[in-house]
Amino acid sequence: MNYAEMIIPFIGGLALFIYGMNIMAQGLQNAAGSKMKSILEALTQNKFMGIALGALVTAIIQSSSATTVMVVGFVNAGLMNLGQAMGVIMGANIGTTVTSWLVSSAEWAKMFSPATIAPLAVMLGVILLMSGKSARRKEVASIIIGFGVLFIGIETMSASVEPLQDSEAFRSIFVTLGRNPLLGIFAGTFVTAIIQSSSASQGILLSLAASGLVPFNAAVYIIMGQNIGTCVTALISGIGATKTAKCVGYMHLMFNVIGTVVFSIIAVFYLTNINPAIGEGIITQTQISVIHTAFNIGTTIIVLPLSNYIIKAAMKINGVKENDCKDESQLVHLDKRMMETPSLAVEGAKLETIRLGQIALDNLQMASAALLEKDHTKIEEVKHREHVIDNVCDSISEYLIKLCALQISEKENQTVMSLLNAISDMERVGDHAENIAEIAEEMEKEDISFSQMAKAELKEMSHAAIASYQNALKALNDDNITYAMKTTVLEEQVDALEKQLRASHIDRLSNAECNVNSGIHFLELLGNLERISDHAMNIAQVVLNENREIKRYHDEMATEA
Repeated sequence: MNYAEMIIPFIGGLALFIYGMNIMAQGLQNAAGSKMKSILEALTQNKFMGIALGALVTAIIQSSSATTVMVVGFVNAGLMNLGQAMGVIMGANIGTTVTSWLVSSAEWAKMFSPATIAPLAVMLGVILLMSGKSARRKEVASIIIGFGVLFIGIETMSASVEPLQDSEAFRSIFVTLGRNPLLGIFAGTFVTAIIQSSSASQGILLSLAASGLVPFNAAVYIIMGQNIGTCVTALISGIGATKTAKCVGYMHLMFNVIGTVVFSIIAVFYLTNINPAIGEGIITQTQISVIHTAFNIGTTIIVLPLSNYIIKAAMKINGVKENDCKDESQLVHLDKRMMETPSLAVEGAKLETIRLGQIALDNLQMASAALLEKDHTKIEEVKHREHVIDNVCDSISEYLIKLCALQISEKENQTVMSLLNAISDMERVGDHAENIAEIAEEMEKEDISFSQMAKAELKEMSHAAIASYQNALKALNDDNITYAMKTTVLEEQVDALEKQLRASHIDRLSNAECNVNSGIHFLELLGNLERISDHAMNIAQVVLNENREIKRYHDEMATEA
């Protein structure tokens, strides 16, 4: 028997299966787009909702490992608590069974035989890809092509191992795995941990089952091991994350270990004492799907009442305290794990950009108060926060640049470019806040102050400039064109005020009605406040432009239809 002629096609088939699965998952993710955000926003303290959403997200991205890695990122970024994460983890294990049912459809739905449907799917997908220019059509084409390539991979793997039907040595390996539960569980765990994909590991098992090589009892223990093996990805992903985020990997591991222990005891008892004949029989792909689904749903039912204890155990292992918190300089919504799902990574970048804008707003308000109140403590706080703004700005820029290199839709790419411009404006607002604080510090050193009239004028100007920036942030946060239009009106008011106050102050200087040094500082402050409103207008323009782009996109889709 020439093993090279089997191994090479088998590896090639496995590569096609993984590649097809990734293409299909990417197409589904792009098609879902911002809906993925809506799905995760629906998460509540209700674990049943978390289970349902975890299953749905995993069905979309075709990987429980990717889902748990994403959850690690969300917990690390503070977007999700451990209670919500636990529900998603349980749901992810259920959602991952979709791949198995998809492949086994070749048995329970004969019309979906890989030999028949795979070439047709690839052909249809290529026709769609080459005949249409719209992003939506390309996404659909990717889903169909990935579906076809996935089936071709399974067919190739199954065909390559058919000669092993006559190999007694190979059969004896599976007989040994079936008779020794620990070995079967270890085999499933080891292969899945090495491949870093439970779906790919399932694909291998399903292809062997299609060739009639796998006994029922061996498959049962291997399936349980696959569920433990898939936890390795989340555990590795937790390296470098916060203590709380590391808990996700341990929660996932404990969930699957508990399920494996319980169902292994049941399986051993049933296959040894009640129905040993079925254990020695050859398993089908459909039976694998049934067992995999029953195991994950059953484990969820068993573990659900114990979920809070599992969370507490994971927290104790990682030394997590209830009052753990982050300071302003720590990134809240950015995590490289979220890049596994680019549409969500874009949304996370937007949330972090808005947080940066809020920090700059706080600094602007603090600088204004420091000026009017002559508060040195506030001046120092403004300077400290300016370093925070610069560091957060650099981190967001680096993250957005990395996002540009990923497979994101045209609309998401436009959002990334808009955010890059927005953080630049926010960083400049932070600089102007620092300028105002420095002017306040210089006036303190020079022991000079403004007249009551000058203070009133500055207060009016500051209020208008800060209001314009506040409305710009609201427009970006809510994607609300009304706030963007308010920013436009306020920016025009600031421009008019700047010209009016500058002219009247120059008159006061000409008439020697105020101190020259204080007059210079007054004009500098007017310039800084006016430029703050300009940057606010730039941020609001992002929302105005995006709404125009959305309208144009819908018009194009209507024309194509």
